[in-house]
Amino acid sequence: MNWIKNVVRPKIKGFLGTRDVPDNKWIKCPDTGQMVFHSDLEANQFVIPGSGYHMRVPSKERLKRLFDDGNYETIKTPEVALDPLKFRDEKRYTDRLKDARSKTGLDDAVAVAKGTLKELTVVAAVQDFSFMGGSLGMAAGEAIVTGMMSAVEAKCPFILFAAAGGARMQEGILSLMQMPRTTVAVQRLREANLPYIVVLTNPTTGGVTASYAMLGDIHIAEPGALIGFAGPRVIEQTIREKLPEGFQRSEFLLEHGMIDMVVHRHELRDRLSQLARILTKSPAAASAGSKLTLLSDAIEEETVKTEQPASKEEGEEKDLLAAEMTDAREADVTSTRKSKPVKAAKTGPSASPTGARPEPA
Repeated sequence: MNWIKNVVRPKIKGFLGTRDVPDNKWIKCPDTGQMVFHSDLEANQFVIPGSGYHMRVPSKERLKRLFDDGNYETIKTPEVALDPLKFRDEKRYTDRLKDARSKTGLDDAVAVAKGTLKELTVVAAVQDFSFMGGSLGMAAGEAIVTGMMSAVEAKCPFILFAAAGGARMQEGILSLMQMPRTTVAVQRLREANLPYIVVLTNPTTGGVTASYAMLGDIHIAEPGALIGFAGPRVIEQTIREKLPEGFQRSEFLLEHGMIDMVVHRHELRDRLSQLARILTKSPAAASAGSKLTLLSDAIEEETVKTEQPASKEEGEEKDLLAAEMTDAREADVTSTRKSKPVKAAKTGPSASPTGARPEPA
């Protein structure tokens, strides 16, 4: 009977042609458990259609959707030492970096780019949580400082998309030193009177929240984003009290004045453009479609003005003006006639052409 197991069954399976479905084709909503096809999720800007849950966005996709037509110039950041402390836990730090780079295709957690946002030049930096939790290390600190200095040189706004679990422990004190370095770079932006807009995504915690992520001119948060220094579980264990519902979420922080606004991802690009133009005192940009519409409306209005006959009121005004002009001319002629001298009639003998005197009555 072994031939049935070894020969017949494999042939039947091969004939039926069963295929293995890749794991990344369907995405499960962490909030409701809804299954969404990956292409549908990507088309909806990584927002679950049913629940509205905001999934994490890769840095390249974030930059592509931010800039006009998806075109931007990547700003090269300085190289740093890979493993200055020779750190090792379960794996070597260098091996962890290699794995993260091969998985994400990024050099480090922060990507910096320059482009136009609705015709306004901006510099943007994006932290990618998929690269070692978006942790802040020397390379990430150099990238943020470079982005801010590039904005100062270009005299344009700087936009930061924050997503991190905090400082990178494998770099020790060197990672913590990035907190004051980025704070100094933020001060350079303020000295140049340039806007610094921060978009807080899920999650933004640790040393990132304690430094440059909360030093912006305006703080925007995506719906449901976890924002704080320590996590809620650590706080509950420390104070031994139950935290209120929605604690450290963006809506909770908005109610308590820690952030300025909560904006849905579908409206985020328009809001960023609006804020950047207000802070730089730049005129509002009109899209190509609206420009053509305004131009066509202006041409049509001028055509209507030239072709459309005068209205009843305009005709009455013209008639009244013509009557006033006629009366003025007649009054002028009458006054001219009255002003001319009239010769007195002769009463002497020569008054009559025959020289005869007039008979008395």
